[in-house]
Amino acid sequence: MVLRQPEQHSYRVFCSLALLVSVLFLQACSPVEPIRLGFLGSLSGRFADLGVDGRDGAQLAVDMRNKAGGVKGRTVSLISGDDQQNAEIAKQAVSQLIGSKVDAIIGPMTSAMAAVVVPQVNSAQLLMLSPTATASSLSGIDDYFFRVLPATSHFARKSADHHFLRLGLRRVVAVSDQRNAAYTESWFGDYQSAFEAHGGKVVKNLRFASGESNLFADLARQLLETGPDGILILANSVDAAMLIQHVRRLNATLPITTSEWTATERLIELGGRAVEGISIAQFLDRQSTQPSYIKFRQSYLERFGREPGFAALTAFDAVNVVLEAMEHQRAGQTLKQALLARRDFSGAQSPIVFDDFGDTLRETFITTVTNGSFVTLH
Repeated sequence: MVLRQPEQHSYRVFCSLALLVSVLFLQACSPVEPIRLGFLGSLSGRFADLGVDGRDGAQLAVDMRNKAGGVKGRTVSLISGDDQQNAEIAKQAVSQLIGSKVDAIIGPMTSAMAAVVVPQVNSAQLLMLSPTATASSLSGIDDYFFRVLPATSHFARKSADHHFLRLGLRRVVAVSDQRNAAYTESWFGDYQSAFEAHGGKVVKNLRFASGESNLFADLARQLLETGPDGILILANSVDAAMLIQHVRRLNATLPITTSEWTATERLIELGGRAVEGISIAQFLDRQSTQPSYIKFRQSYLERFGREPGFAALTAFDAVNVVLEAMEHQRAGQTLKQALLARRDFSGAQSPIVFDDFGDTLRETFITTVTNGSFVTLH
């Protein structure tokens, strides 16, 4: 069949329209790309309780959001990286997450790893929201690093006030893990300033490195040689539990306190009766009757078959902050801009309000271990 010129033109227009309709139809039928969130934490080794709880809390938030329809019709996936509390491995893990085109990274779970990888996310202009990194050195900087917990000074001051004013301590000796020195040195400095401002004295800070051939019996002896009326331990839950057991063999009644980093369920599991009565300043009230916290706790128990620790709660909150910011993100607005435009978010247990630098405050409680459980005192 030979078409005249007007007919040829009409035929070409018809074919072009048909092709356009076909392309649009195929695009409409194609699956929408999911939102990719990265997670970074120690999933192996002595820091793993923090990392595994954080990953599981983040996964629970992702699962619940997908069940509710996702974000603007898009599902959410979580890509996890194990930093092994090792600087080079952490940098490699972040590079891999950036290469996977994640929309944000939840983590890392320690201040030491945050100090290492923040330059990478700043260079990539990728939002990183940490559930648990609290070193004061990370505060007040206009960058892409945000966090859902306050700086160490917040917890350290609360502890110092409790020790001096409530427990009557005057001479405290400290021991701190240098594998998370960005955190422990920050916490120790803040505590020392607050405690000595009251009139107390921190007589010594013994430093060790987790994972090396630590002789906890020797550390316990050195702590007690200083003649303190209280001991401050800045370490992960595994090391703290072992050290406390050795201290208790030598002195059954001396007041012992740790930081919020130590306050995971593994501390009680490993420490047993030795950790009864220790005091800890932390943000998690495990007796909370807040409906949103009860829902979170029940969902976590059903999903993972164990109690959620503080890392699970804060990672759950961090994911929800990012996804809520995405839900309200406008065209042309970066995720960082969307988060700061909203600022005020609902956490599972308490509100999360960010300042211009991505820092926040949170209510802090003094807790103790009683009958194998963390109990809030005030």
